Amino acid sequence: MDLAVKLLVGVAPVCLFLVTLVYLDSYKLVKLRRILGVVLVGCCVALVCYVANRALLEYVKVSRELLTAVAAPIVEELLKGALIVWMIRTRKIGFLADAAIQGFAIGTGFALVENIYYFGALPDAAVVLWLIRGFGTAIMHGGTTALFAIISKGLTQSLDRPKVRSFLPGLLLAIAIHALFNLFLLSPLISTLLVLVILPYLLTFFFTRSERRLQAWLGTGFDMDNEVLRLINSGQFTQSPIGLYLKSLRMFYPGEVLADMLCYLRLHTELSLRAKGILMMRESGLPVKPDPTIREKLDELKYLREAIGKTAMLSLTPILRSSEQDLWQMQILEEV
Repeated sequence: MDLAVKLLVGVAPVCLFLVTLVYLDSYKLVKLRRILGVVLVGCCVALVCYVANRALLEYVKVSRELLTAVAAPIVEELLKGALIVWMIRTRKIGFLADAAIQGFAIGTGFALVENIYYFGALPDAAVVLWLIRGFGTAIMHGGTTALFAIISKGLTQSLDRPKVRSFLPGLLLAIAIHALFNLFLLSPLISTLLVLVILPYLLTFFFTRSERRLQAWLGTGFDMDNEVLRLINSGQFTQSPIGLYLKSLRMFYPGEVLADMLCYLRLHTELSLRAKGILMMRESGLPVKPDPTIREKLDELKYLREAIGKTAMLSLTPILRSSEQDLWQMQILEEV
């Protein structure tokens, strides 16, 4: 029973924290299977970090003190953050809320493997150690990666292709927090309490901000998409600003390309409205039924994009809403 209590104290807090973040996400931006997959990746990262840290100790001859204070925080935050960088660059993260959830999920997987390892290595350790590891170290691992994801997403929000330097501020902050926690400049219990007080406050703040931004994006985006679709379906489209712009491109592109551009604009707008509708239904607690036609429409959108070509697609930029969120919303449709 004592061993079970220790193991529970070591792994339950970080899992409960992750569940709380998912519960707070009223728009259900991240599907359960994605969260479980990200947790699994976090577990794999922990195993890779274990091998890397052992190599630093045995082959590079780094002292254990230097490893704990400097090397381990750098290695672990770099590897945990690598998946976040990939997600942002492939537009699998749309807002600060899903950045926080997926970042914390990576840290959760990492913490689970690390604490299970220590449980096997120190089975006779006092319960207070597991309180510190469960409520302190584990939450710290999730929190630093979540903060890295939030800061990185915020800094890359308006960039078409995020640069490496955009990820440095979040990475440096994550490493600094990790290193300070490992140094235990304060007592372990006080450090644990600070983690439990500060990280929930920061993540709640960013969640609230993200919800407001998402609501604003849904409201304005839905109205704009609706208006574009209304114009295309009406007989007045050619006299609208969008129609006049497309007519001005006749001297640059043949008629069939312009026809494909119009089809692309209409289909993209329809899918955009569908994605926003799904988010609104999730926020209202309504069930979202799978739509078998979505896959076909996404394939058609891809075909049209290839048929139009990169140069002509660039010409659509002034009339095609293509912010990070507008591009990310297609991920919503692919996961329905």
